[in-house]
Amino acid sequence: MHLRLRIYEVDVPIHDTGHPDRRGVHVFTGVADSPAAALRRAHEVYDAAHMAGREIPGRQPDSWGARGLRPGWQME
Repeated sequence: MHLRLRIYEVDVPIHDTGHPDRRGVHVFTGVADSPAAALRRAHEVYDAAHMAGREIPGRQPDSWGARGLRPGWQME
């Protein structure tokens, strides 16, 4: 069986926990074999960056990453 990998962009809505009226998005990109897998990887990259205490998560071995995370902002 041959899996077809595609490049996905996952835009995750976020809000500022100190000012809930301020909203934005975290943008994650990488390859996946389905939209569900792309969403899962975006969450994993986000969690890994926060666990490491970094605002800018490094690119993961499977190409997933983000340009930067906003401290004090939460994903919705």
